[in-house]
Amino acid sequence: MTRKTVRIAMNGVTGRMGYRQHLVRSILALRDQGGLDLGDGTVLWPEPVLLGRRAHALREIAGRHGLEHVSTDLDAVLSDPAVDIYFDAQVTSAREESIRKAIAAGKHIYTEKPTATGLADALELARLAHEKGIKHGVVQDKIFLPGLLKLKRLIDGGFFGRILSVRGEFGYWVFEGDWQPAQRPSWNYRAEDGGGIVVDMFPHWEYVLHELFGRVTSVQALATTHIPQRWDEDGKPYDATADDAAYGIFELQGGAVAQINSSWAVRVDRDELVEFQVDGTEGSAVAGLRKCRVQHRSATPKPVWNPDLPVTEVFRDQWQEVPDNGDFGNGFKAQWELFLKHVCADAPYHWDLLAGARGVQLAELALRSSVEGRRIDVPEIAL
Repeated sequence: MTRKTVRIAMNGVTGRMGYRQHLVRSILALRDQGGLDLGDGTVLWPEPVLLGRRAHALREIAGRHGLEHVSTDLDAVLSDPAVDIYFDAQVTSAREESIRKAIAAGKHIYTEKPTATGLADALELARLAHEKGIKHGVVQDKIFLPGLLKLKRLIDGGFFGRILSVRGEFGYWVFEGDWQPAQRPSWNYRAEDGGGIVVDMFPHWEYVLHELFGRVTSVQALATTHIPQRWDEDGKPYDATADDAAYGIFELQGGAVAQINSSWAVRVDRDELVEFQVDGTEGSAVAGLRKCRVQHRSATPKPVWNPDLPVTEVFRDQWQEVPDNGDFGNGFKAQWELFLKHVCADAPYHWDLLAGARGVQLAELALRSSVEGRRIDVPEIAL
């Protein structure tokens, strides 16, 4: 076996997602398994370069995991010819400028979403990357989750017949921060800092719907701020200027309709923090992060509406669990593996900056729909 080092500048690893999912559970996990086998006698060895604004935090992380390379100077790291890939998990407001610099430096790009704060800028990033001839990818982790992989298996197997509708419920109660610390950073609730649940979650819903059910052709949304005041990391009150809940209806290519509620002001009465119910002519399924349950047409009960009598059926017991039928690893790591193979072995990969721009487009149009109080068509975009 020949070991080939691929050096990755990782910007934003002091944040929760950048550290836990991308550094520890993806890149360091690949190192723990001895690297990534390309299948041709080559093993890729990912070498992270930790980037950020807080040098002490970067050094602490590097020391904890035995890493050598840290920097607070983005320009210096991008000018290093030994760096192959630039990865971005910063706050949204800082992402676009950094990606532009990385593209100009000729680095391959892998980034969290949203890729920019508006569609025009997101498309410009995709165009610049295409013109530069670099490889680029956007994190679309939800479709690599066990529950949605099982759902994809059902779709590919024709289980549903004609799909009629998709109903999604996402969210949980994020504490305001006064009597219990909030479990999300305060910038998420300030529009001026790039916060808001539409900007955060609608790019996810775009690729989930696009990959599994069909392109989104129209959106009608209501975005609102249920909790107008919150308390920041220092215990100081601030005005929540960003939406903390959004209620969306999406028409899909092929005729299916999706409804997805997203909220950081809802208490959970579900098996998982996100669940999608898919109803088709031949069967239905409910998929979460890890589990998926089905009810086939032949096993569908025949309830009758009668409010004068208590319900005698336990409806949840009438569904069947979909077996794993395989090992499901971490979804972030699985997509990292595909992107690294794309960069280093020219393997196919289509979750690129243009796909990321579709997510930005949907969020932008959803916010416009909410302001204008109407349904808005979602045109196809291209470079």
